[in-house]
Amino acid sequence: MATTVYLLRHGRTALNAAGMLRGRIDAPLDDVGKSEAARLAALFARARLTRVVSSPLGRSLETARAVAKPHRLEVIADEAFLDRDYGPWAGRSEQDVAARYGSLDGAPADEIEPRTQFERRVVAALERVAAQAAGEVTAVVAHDAVNRVLIRAFGEVKDAGPRIPQPTGCWNRIVFEQGAAACDVVGALP
Repeated sequence: MATTVYLLRHGRTALNAAGMLRGRIDAPLDDVGKSEAARLAALFARARLTRVVSSPLGRSLETARAVAKPHRLEVIADEAFLDRDYGPWAGRSEQDVAARYGSLDGAPADEIEPRTQFERRVVAALERVAAQAAGEVTAVVAHDAVNRVLIRAFGEVKDAGPRIPQPTGCWNRIVFEQGAAACDVVGALP
């Protein structure tokens, strides 16, 4: 019996539009982001979702609530799907971090959540959600960094590098079946 998990990225915020690191900043959806959330809700209205899980940040929760509404589902907030913690660099550009440390991953652990720690956190969270939803269809609404890690971990794009396209309002499908998982769809809103 297959378990399907749709990974959705939240709608756009002003920080997304400006190209800044968001991390744990609780930026609200802008008008474009609200439209993207409504369009995702319409797209997934017939998906037979049995649960909707979200990062607890407002941009994800607002998107998740729109997706859950046609299904009359309550959104489950799960801290394990929080965006990577960029610490004092949140609200600044990735280029600012690179100018100081060479890359995000070059920053000290007391400033930016280490990639390996971040990856372990989100992979374990998706494995837990998939196990709890055996045979069902679940939507997880999270962040671009979260989705990229999960697509690499469960998809066919393991060598795609850190920039797997994850525009705001996009979705991905991961199917768990017979002990294996495959990410077979990466989609964006028209």
